[in-house]
Amino acid sequence: MSEQVYPRYLGWIESHADRLAIGLSGLCMVHCLTSAVLFALLSTAGGLLLAPIFHEVGLTIAIGFGIIALGRGIITHGYMMPAAVGSMGLGIMAGAMSLPHDGSGGETIWTLVGVGILALGHDLNRRAVN
Repeated sequence: MSEQVYPRYLGWIESHADRLAIGLSGLCMVHCLTSAVLFALLSTAGGLLLAPIFHEVGLTIAIGFGIIALGRGIITHGYMMPAAVGSMGLGIMAGAMSLPHDGSGGETIWTLVGVGILALGHDLNRRAVN
């Protein structure tokens, strides 16, 4: 009787965590590009999407999915590479948050690079599990 009993939704989330994380990475890319364009077109309305709390919450969600999905991958398949690649992407995203929001695009570019690398880590993890 050492069988673990998971609620049905936890099993679903665990088995689909990488796909959800890749989807959220895509949404992050859309947000970054849309915010940059919106900020350029409507400087007052675009400022709402560029609020620091929005980015801090988004990074926290990304880190949470990274811990769940990439950590599960290490336990399941034993490969560290997907987690290392994903962690590097998260680090770049966190570093991009420290860049100024001056409209030069530096923060957006580095965030997109980090999101792309994070999505690659999740894709590597998804492929290694299957």
